[in-house]
Amino acid sequence: MSDLCFKQENPIKHASLQSKHENLKRYLSELKSVAVAFSGGVDSTFLLKTAHDELGERAIAVTARSCSFPERELREAQAFCEKEKILHVICDSEELDIEGFAMNPTNRCYLCKNELFAKIWAVAREHDIDNVAEGSNMDDNGDYRPGLIAVQEQGVKSPLRHAELSKVEIRSLSWELGLPTWDKQSFACLSSRFPYGEKITPERLGMVDRAEQLLLDLGLRQVRVRHHGESARIETDEDGFGVLMDQGVRETLYRQFREIGFTYVSLDLLGYRTGSMNETLATEKN
Repeated sequence: MSDLCFKQENPIKHASLQSKHENLKRYLSELKSVAVAFSGGVDSTFLLKTAHDELGERAIAVTARSCSFPERELREAQAFCEKEKILHVICDSEELDIEGFAMNPTNRCYLCKNELFAKIWAVAREHDIDNVAEGSNMDDNGDYRPGLIAVQEQGVKSPLRHAELSKVEIRSLSWELGLPTWDKQSFACLSSRFPYGEKITPERLGMVDRAEQLLLDLGLRQVRVRHHGESARIETDEDGFGVLMDQGVRETLYRQFREIGFTYVSLDLLGYRTGSMNETLATEKN
């Protein structure tokens, strides 16, 4: 993503975006205190930064540590909070310990978020914080998101959706604020790499994590390694396709994936897209 897409922005659209930003800041100020569910991604980083700017020490970050959350993401989240001098609480929330989660039902995300927000609420109360907030944006309204049911049930705030901010708008505002995440690749927990009904285990999560790290080390930015039994299905963007067209790169990558434990490795011709595992749900409904 180039800086130019922000620098050459239409003045009218820019004014509208700034108005949304002001609405977000006003909304957060009215909350008085907030614990932000912080993953270190584009959305939660922008939300946390804005909340801390408005509320100071009355805005804290809470990050859940589990085997579905890569260590690299945790380190980045810690580094950001240290730099911004934001109180950062790390709590253990192991999804695989939740009854039924490992069998990967279609409401997997609900089970996870329900437990996660309960733990964040406990941290909030311990620090005399009155609200919990998460970073979903307007783009999340159009996909199958059972986790949003847990958001509603547990009284968790969604400030970015309240301000009607989309992902590209959040990236634009993040760039203006100088946040390092303004062009960070989108990320979802590693459990989302498995087809519904396929059992999730720590070993399989580790396979996906190591495979995606190999691709990131190659210079690919937007990647998913979907786990289909013995097969790994790689999703990437157009730049990633360019890298993987090199025969030597593909042969090396295939050997490395075999060492991880995959028998077959394929490249998805449609490339990266959010919620690709939900495509089977649409098929079943039809």
